[in-house]
Amino acid sequence: MVKFTFLSENKTDNPGCMAEHGLSMYIEAADKIILFDTGASDLFAKNADFLNLDLKRIEHVIISHGHYDHTEGLPCFCDVNPNAHIYIHKDAFEETYGTENGVLDKEPCSILWDEQTKQGILERTILTDGTYKISEDIVISGTIPNVEGIEATEKFYIKTMSQNGQVELLEDEMKHEQFLAIRDRDEQGISKGIYVFSGCSHKGVIPVIRYAKEIFPGEKVLGLIAGMHLYSADEATRNKVVHEIVKENIGMVMPVHCTGIKAICDLKAAMGEHCIVATAGDSYEY
Repeated sequence: MVKFTFLSENKTDNPGCMAEHGLSMYIEAADKIILFDTGASDLFAKNADFLNLDLKRIEHVIISHGHYDHTEGLPCFCDVNPNAHIYIHKDAFEETYGTENGVLDKEPCSILWDEQTKQGILERTILTDGTYKISEDIVISGTIPNVEGIEATEKFYIKTMSQNGQVELLEDEMKHEQFLAIRDRDEQGISKGIYVFSGCSHKGVIPVIRYAKEIFPGEKVLGLIAGMHLYSADEATRNKVVHEIVKENIGMVMPVHCTGIKAICDLKAAMGEHCIVATAGDSYEY
């Protein structure tokens, strides 16, 4: 059984739950309780309280990448739950900036904690790089390999200081983005397949799917729950991604967060009932 509830998402139609530009999911699977991302504020905790989900029960927190809309709720979580293990990629702490129509954003999109908060969180954090097994059935991907021909839909830049004191911008290769893959088993312990959770898929959702299948060779992808970062993609790019997802023959796809309404509609049109439009407060069990 895999059960998950959206604590933070860009939209909601659940009275009593609020929405924000962020993502957070409460996951119960493979005998563990997991928090995947923490949204852009403490809103995830307020929604959890409204939904009667106890954050103190969470054993593991996986942070998908080092952007504020997935990490700003973590200080709040740490105040509520002092025991859960936290997993963040080792390269997730650079000061990074996004772009809009080719123009660099004025404000950073990276983790916004102050230094004291950061050091407190790092004391209980496992820094990932390659794949990391929480158990035989729960795996954090670590750095997602590039796939030839797949281009990111938005570029991000790391702000650094050169040796002569000049500010430099280096393209962020998004090595710090990682996904969560969970194997689901039947009552006899036989694998039914895997569920893949991705925060933004900045390297592309197709690399996410392919790497998940590489980590779990021979397993069927039963579900893909993912931000796909297609909100700014043109029609040709959206069509290409939708076509590739359909070819993967995934049992269920939930495009969330940064996927964008146009791409969500494209996926729904192509996949029908196999595409589910999820919102904050929604809960699913498989």
